[in-house]
Amino acid sequence: MTALTRGAGLKLVLGSGSPRRLELLATLGIVPDDIRPPDINEDPLPAEKPREYCRRIARSKAEALTLAEGEVALCADTTVALGRRIMGKPADADEAAKFLMSLSGRRHRVITAMAAKCGDQIWTADVVTVVKMKNVSNEELNAYLATNDWQGKAGGYGIQGPAGALIPWIQGSYTGVMGLPVAEAAQLLKTAGYEATR
Repeated sequence: MTALTRGAGLKLVLGSGSPRRLELLATLGIVPDDIRPPDINEDPLPAEKPREYCRRIARSKAEALTLAEGEVALCADTTVALGRRIMGKPADADEAAKFLMSLSGRRHRVITAMAAKCGDQIWTADVVTVVKMKNVSNEELNAYLATNDWQGKAGGYGIQGPAGALIPWIQGSYTGVMGLPVAEAAQLLKTAGYEATR
């Protein structure tokens, strides 16, 4: 089994408050030395495309972090895209319902962009996964909304929770849909000097 160790004594800072990203890092054997969610403006720019938006936000999060010598940071952003439409975290249950009804019976993309920062260097990567949502009935929609699992999740759903029952098919990275594509995150950290060893 491959685990990540502190390459060259580097300490890892997770630039995210997401418990899911923390759990996904743990599957790689990584426990961050510190967690520092950056506070940035995540509003899309006019006419900004979803993938470019996601990349910009991940990089902006990394740029917003102040690191000490010997620290490497990992930041990420996950966006649900229906065509050119960017679906962020719903403000309330009504917006979550609108998102889910828009996605019902259709394919959409889930984009997770990552940025690793060490010193004044930033490395980036992004992963796009195609997701198909089943035709969601009003009964299924209301039952899902009642779980409150939609809160804090791009597009109003998390594939690893009750909404998994609504997702019959994906093409790409399951962990990317959760918020951190683990294989690509491991490679990005390695590139930034946080080495993977057996």
